[in-house]
Amino acid sequence: MTLDSTTTYLMDSFGRQLLAELQDNARISTAELARRVGLSPTATAERLKQMEEVGILRGYTIDIDREALGLEVMAFIRMSCDGPHYFRLMEFVQTLEEVRECHHLTGGDAFLLKVTTTSMDALEALIEALLPYGNPVTSLVLSSPVPHRKYAVTGKLTTAARKRAPRR
Repeated sequence: MTLDSTTTYLMDSFGRQLLAELQDNARISTAELARRVGLSPTATAERLKQMEEVGILRGYTIDIDREALGLEVMAFIRMSCDGPHYFRLMEFVQTLEEVRECHHLTGGDAFLLKVTTTSMDALEALIEALLPYGNPVTSLVLSSPVPHRKYAVTGKLTTAARKRAPRR
């Protein structure tokens, strides 16, 4: 999505407040959302509709505990592959239920896959299924100190821009 006059208008202070509130609770009622940001319910509903139409809001989701579904293992798999396997790999990973995310990368690896499986045996089978497409390098997730972070919707750079690495 690129910013044009419509998306710029939608990302004013009201739009940013709407996004912040929705990140805290995507199930909030339109009336309550309107009250919190200082718009009428009608204006709020119209603003949300416009944000959906231009792609700022892409969906309203829930967060499910993967382990409750029996998905005990989470890993990242970096894939490097040569030209003939590249498009085949892109198609193949879209068919794999274990693949939660797939990112196309710069550098030596072509893709980074975030995967979840029910067991180490299932992870091993997944890695074996990827072998015909390239070279998988797997990292198991031990823990996730920052499992999911909300987007800063202030429009300003956050702490990383202000912090400096300690001098040695």
